[in-house]
Amino acid sequence: MRQVLSIKTNEKEYSIEISDNSFNKLNQEINDATRGQKRLIVISKKVYDLYYNKFDFSEDELFVLKDGEQEKNYKNYLKIINRASELGLTRKDIMVAIGGGVVGDITGFAASTYMRGIDYIQVPTTLLSMVDSSVGGKTAIDLEGAKNIIGTFYQPKAVFINIKFLNTLDKRQFLSGLGEVLKYAFIEENCGFETPLYLYEFLTLGSEKILQKEPLTIIRMIEYCLNLKTAVVNQDEKEGGLRKVLNFGHTLAHALETITKYKKYTHGEAVVYGMFFIINWAYKHEYITYSYYRLSIELLEKYGFRTLNKVYSNEKLIEIMKKDKKASDGKITFIIPISKKKVKEVKLSPEETYYMLEDGERFSGLLSP
Repeated sequence: MRQVLSIKTNEKEYSIEISDNSFNKLNQEINDATRGQKRLIVISKKVYDLYYNKFDFSEDELFVLKDGEQEKNYKNYLKIINRASELGLTRKDIMVAIGGGVVGDITGFAASTYMRGIDYIQVPTTLLSMVDSSVGGKTAIDLEGAKNIIGTFYQPKAVFINIKFLNTLDKRQFLSGLGEVLKYAFIEENCGFETPLYLYEFLTLGSEKILQKEPLTIIRMIEYCLNLKTAVVNQDEKEGGLRKVLNFGHTLAHALETITKYKKYTHGEAVVYGMFFIINWAYKHEYITYSYYRLSIELLEKYGFRTLNKVYSNEKLIEIMKKDKKASDGKITFIIPISKKKVKEVKLSPEETYYMLEDGERFSGLLSP
């Protein structure tokens, strides 16, 4: 099965292919898309070990990146830039990212800055990167204590999503991707897609097939998520307003990732904990009804997720949140649910956020004052 979506921004129009094609076909598509160009292929170490023999890449054009969020740093960024220079890449040449979100983010950032911008292609290999980071043009690297603090908006030339990579994705990483998938269910009505997709209902009724990785169901699920994301990006490429809804659950998530130095939680796990927290808080403060609150919690629990029962310092979390790139004017931004499939942005002072976290602790056992 093969589905092709199109995304059009002010700067570029490109296609997103979602398929279960053979790796021979994927290899051919990458070669066709890079024909006549020198290329630097940045590939995840895990993907290299599992799939290198499926491709006909030359070792000379490869940069193998170790796995983990901690690898998305300026030292590896400079190594990629230096490798591109050694290969003699010019402004007419291309980079290819094959891996999860870390590989896609750092490769996209390198491509956006090398010679003031060259082409790059995204080949996401995790569910998380398939439904989120590979599409929309956000690129970045981290600094210690600040995730994605250095970055650009830079659209790829093409995105090739092949779900066969999911066959070797471990259960924890697959569930991590489902964390981002579930996020879209809560924001569908904000996204402005032309017709209702009923993703909330699809995820509620289709959980068994999704957890079994049934190919047709997975392709349809990814398509629904990306229809929503592309609808948002087409309206707000550089997060001037609407695109912020994609950060539902992310304010606390990024703080949890940072405070644990990216070693305790996957990104999707942290997003789920962020969603549990903000859904609980929204119900307690009467932004949503009890009926929607229960439906929301049950949807998250249907995929095996539970609230986080771990103590962290509110003061330290707030200090991290204040450095978040979405914070402004001394306020911390949260995306909160207000009705089924609909959210809105609220900005809280550090003092208000402190009391918010205290409420969260008392209500869901999440945090400590």
